Amino acid sequence: VSCLCGSAPCLLCGCCPSAKNSTISRLLFTFFLFLGTLVSVIMIIPGVEKELHKLPGFCEGSGSMLGVQTRVNCDSFLGHKAVYRMGFAMAAFFLLLAALMVCVRSSKDPRAALQNGFWFFKFLVLVGITVGAFYIPDGAFTSVWFYFGVVGSFLFLLIQLVLLIDFGHSWSQLWLHKASESSARGWYAALCIVTFIFYAASIAAIVLLYIYYTKPEGCTEGKVLISINFILCLIVSAVSILPKIQDAQPHSGLLQASLITLYTIYITWSALANVPIQTCNPTLLVRNSTMATQPLTTWWDAPSIVGLVIFILCTLFISVRSSDHRQVNKLMLTEESVPGAGGQEAAVERGEPHRAYDNEQDAVSYNYTFFHLCLLLAALYIMMTLTNWYRPDESLQVLASPWTAVWVKISSSWAGLLLYLWTLVAPLVLPDRDFS
Repeated sequence: VSCLCGSAPCLLCGCCPSAKNSTISRLLFTFFLFLGTLVSVIMIIPGVEKELHKLPGFCEGSGSMLGVQTRVNCDSFLGHKAVYRMGFAMAAFFLLLAALMVCVRSSKDPRAALQNGFWFFKFLVLVGITVGAFYIPDGAFTSVWFYFGVVGSFLFLLIQLVLLIDFGHSWSQLWLHKASESSARGWYAALCIVTFIFYAASIAAIVLLYIYYTKPEGCTEGKVLISINFILCLIVSAVSILPKIQDAQPHSGLLQASLITLYTIYITWSALANVPIQTCNPTLLVRNSTMATQPLTTWWDAPSIVGLVIFILCTLFISVRSSDHRQVNKLMLTEESVPGAGGQEAAVERGEPHRAYDNEQDAVSYNYTFFHLCLLLAALYIMMTLTNWYRPDESLQVLASPWTAVWVKISSSWAGLLLYLWTLVAPLVLPDRDFS
């Protein structure tokens, strides 16, 4: 009980290797997010979804969906409703913590104990909010919360892109450093092989997108979107190897560009999978409440599975790592060095066992509020991913994919490419600033 109600280090109970209090806290909050995601996945499974009808009051009031009185077969929307309410509960939980943690500067602040402890009570709060969310009357909730999910997902996609760009730069810098230290050509060969694989996968994906998501006649939107992103990827790849760019940023190169290209093509694929035209989108799923023969809307189509994997990796990345680059640390509100690490060194000198230790006595190693806001956006993103960005149409008889999802995803890919392009040209545009 003391561990469940106490601080994060107590949860290790001295059994695990030395770890930072800040890292353990972030991992535990991430575990809460993953637990909510798992519950959402279970609720949208067709077999479990049918059982949701037994929840008292959960199917009542569906006739007032989107503020219009009509008769709707609630059975067709139960999984969709459950995921939206689970997403609302997680978002409300992290928003509450973000508000409570504003301006916490160190672990000496009394509120830091709430951030790093009382896990059992925080779990009860999350459960309570979740139960309450299932009693929210429909009304305009589904329609309004859809747009909250759209905005939050767009912002989380931008965070993913920042992390991906930083990961690409760190990866390339690490391998080039090892190659220069050992004078081994193997590292250069590995860079070339990985870059070739990424570009080959991107080209193959583009060809498949043209084959499956366009037609010789029609599907103009798909053709235009694929072509634009393909051209933009060629531009950023060419810019990354220009002599002036190489002089200003010796570690920039095709590895980062190939990684960004592959991710951009994935976002394009995910966007095309939401095109609400059956002839131009072979993966389009439609759930009709009046026709039992219609295929069920499920979350486990290929773009959603890839998005779920990327979501897990990026969320863990946010939780455990501070960047090696000063600009990324400023953007993500994390520290370049861990303050207060001397506490563990002193414990080792006293012969105490390796345990979790408080590394934030002098200053926090990450911004508590910003971290919770990132998890809030992650909760909205996974909510949209598990529902395929679908919402009830105007007739309230079909769960369909709107064009909004397509343009949000495409816009995020363009924003990501512009952001990566800025990281390349920034040292030339602002020569007085340190971009090392």
